[in-house]
Amino acid sequence: MTSNAPRSYYIHTFGCQMNENDSERLAGSLHARGWSPAATPEECDLIIVNTCAVREKSSEKLFSLLGRLALMKKKRPLLIGVAGCVAQLYRGRIMERAPYVDFVMGPDNYLRLPDVIRDVENEKSVSTAWSRRWHEFPGDQIIRKSIISGYVTIMEGCNNFCTYCIVPYTRGREKFRPLQHIVREVKDLADKGFKEIQLLGQNVNSYRDPESGIDFASLLETITRIEGPEWIRFITSHPRDFDRRIIQAMAGFHKICRQLHLPVQSGSNAVLKRMKRGYTREEYLNKIDLLRREMPEISLSADIIVGFPGETEVDFEDTLNLLHEVRYQSLFSFRYSARPHTKAATFKDSVPLETKRRRLSMLQETQKRIQMQNNAKLIGKEMKVLCMGKSKKNTGIYSGRNEGYQVVNFIAEKDVVGRFVMVSITDCGAYSLKGEMTASAD
Repeated sequence: MTSNAPRSYYIHTFGCQMNENDSERLAGSLHARGWSPAATPEECDLIIVNTCAVREKSSEKLFSLLGRLALMKKKRPLLIGVAGCVAQLYRGRIMERAPYVDFVMGPDNYLRLPDVIRDVENEKSVSTAWSRRWHEFPGDQIIRKSIISGYVTIMEGCNNFCTYCIVPYTRGREKFRPLQHIVREVKDLADKGFKEIQLLGQNVNSYRDPESGIDFASLLETITRIEGPEWIRFITSHPRDFDRRIIQAMAGFHKICRQLHLPVQSGSNAVLKRMKRGYTREEYLNKIDLLRREMPEISLSADIIVGFPGETEVDFEDTLNLLHEVRYQSLFSFRYSARPHTKAATFKDSVPLETKRRRLSMLQETQKRIQMQNNAKLIGKEMKVLCMGKSKKNTGIYSGRNEGYQVVNFIAEKDVVGRFVMVSITDCGAYSLKGEMTASAD
């Protein structure tokens, strides 16, 4: 590919909001140097696969996709890069298995992307060095997929080393973004008319401003004072570090959504101890009680792993009982799979695959019934919804999310994308609500 040739890129993203935000940064870095986005992988000169390594299945998806990209590369000139957590985890092994890949880049190296692409025609590159310092990405070099809801990263990495978790090995130790940089980015989004801000980090509750030392609760208070965005969310929280001051901040500032993702992972104390989670079932439930005492209407979600080494039927029943007790609004549930470098990978994987499958199915069916019951109680209620888009098939049908981060599909007589509206709920399923717009809420 010559330097004066048309240059277009396509980024395929696996994983969480952090990965999506990273892809926005990678896109911005390319755009600042004259690259343009392509609508499909078939139309571009460069494909970057931004990866997640939390589950084994994510790695399998990567190599399956790379195999398809290899066929494209046989037909035309094409640069292929692998970025993100799998890139950090497997480094040069990716090129050994997929020699047609041109570069591999870990999350701490995204600022090097232009240099890597410039040099890759002469030499393939593996960029997976770590840094303990925060490297600020230029704020004007972020190509955001949404002009309504904006991601703002406040920290990266994790120091907890839960026995099953690969994050410390793919994202490194905790690094905190200076508060002044966070405030500047939120103000910039406010100036651009963003309605919602989502603060991101592997463990946002542990945040400490490297300059002033202020904690996460104080950060929330600072962000709420910025005029413009009406809703503020954050993810992900660790129950051990989620304290009363954060609850008070959530309850005390109306801009902070009454919604929280608080991963529990298991309802069994024995399993929580083997996972090295740092809290008990009782301590977790006490925090849920505190949250609901301050904010009775709060919407809760969690992550749960079934089939962790040593999990008995009694342990699993404890988890099912926890679902009934908490009554989450949504749940992300997974079968345990050993991840490289983690302590749990040395444990005997004593739960048969068929048992894991059965438990996951039971867990998901239980949660589905709970969500259906929760949602049925909302029929007839009116709620504020941030409209995120409209149906491509049905004129007059729009979609958005309420404060509890539930999907709401609703009928409206005019285009309300990017606006807050009031919606009367008329029907529901287990995973979304249906309704009719009653008024503007801007």
